Amino acid sequence: MANIKEVAALAGVSTTTVSHVINETRFVAEETRERVFAAMRDLNYAPSLVARSLKVKETNSIGMLVTTSSNPFFAEVVRGVERYCFEQGYNLMLGNTEGQAETALSYLKMMLRKRVDGLLIMCSEGQQEVFNQLDWLKSLPVVVMDWGMENGEVDLIADNSHRGGYLATRHLLGLGHTAIGCITGPHSRAPANQRQAGFEQAMQEAGLTVNPGWIQEGDFDCASGAAAMTRLLALPERPTALFVCNDMMAMGVISAAHQAGLEIPRDLSIVGYDNVALAQFMSPPLTTVNQPKEELGRLAVTRLLARINGEPIANRMITVDPDLVIRHSCAPFSSPNSKPV
Repeated sequence: MANIKEVAALAGVSTTTVSHVINETRFVAEETRERVFAAMRDLNYAPSLVARSLKVKETNSIGMLVTTSSNPFFAEVVRGVERYCFEQGYNLMLGNTEGQAETALSYLKMMLRKRVDGLLIMCSEGQQEVFNQLDWLKSLPVVVMDWGMENGEVDLIADNSHRGGYLATRHLLGLGHTAIGCITGPHSRAPANQRQAGFEQAMQEAGLTVNPGWIQEGDFDCASGAAAMTRLLALPERPTALFVCNDMMAMGVISAAHQAGLEIPRDLSIVGYDNVALAQFMSPPLTTVNQPKEELGRLAVTRLLARINGEPIANRMITVDPDLVIRHSCAPFSSPNSKPV
């Protein structure tokens, strides 16, 4: 295995500079940092502290990067992951990235210094940067959860978002709705696009044309759902039903609809996505696509522990199928002659 002197020689810097780059103990110019990291990758060099942790499982801890646990969906997944880790004798070290790539990298480096035995990644922001950092730590077991890029050296555990969008839209079509809109998540995130694709497939199979004005983009939080609903309310003709690509945005949609004097589901039927615990307590209780959060967490931890324990398993993508939970936020389309509201 290469040593720090060889890294320094290849990068054309001192061993002290290499140490400062690894431990972030002094400012080093970005160009120099890149040369050091390139040399580390070329030589397959891992800092001794991390290398020891990868060889000797002495911490019994797992790191987890998550977009934010303030979102009920992530919080419920984290709870399941933590419970299963505890059952297996592992501690969970959690880092909330708050959607910031720099924060994700900072937590990653902290977790490596703490010598975690493996890593769960459940954030899309900064994910490529995280993988770039892991490129010279190929021995670190990693599992990516929920949305994220596919990488040939890690497992990806995700729900079948396309199927979820399809199920939600088929439910609204089955209630007689044809004027159906969709509030998507950010188009930069794969699940948002997959859920919208499922919606569009169901509409196409029903022989219906999707109205471009009824497709509104949000960012998976309540405020963006309310803003999307406000934009729809300003249109001269509006949908009678909406598929909203997560429950947080659905909360905002319902709030904006109520403030505009609409009654759910009499005037507007809504299907959400995720089935967070709060969904059953909305007014009205939300019909939503259920992501099996416990199963997602259990599968991710199981795969990660198998890698930590050196079991010979191939990298693969594991897809978990969602199902529909029917509550009271949808109603049959009342009359073929009624105006959309």
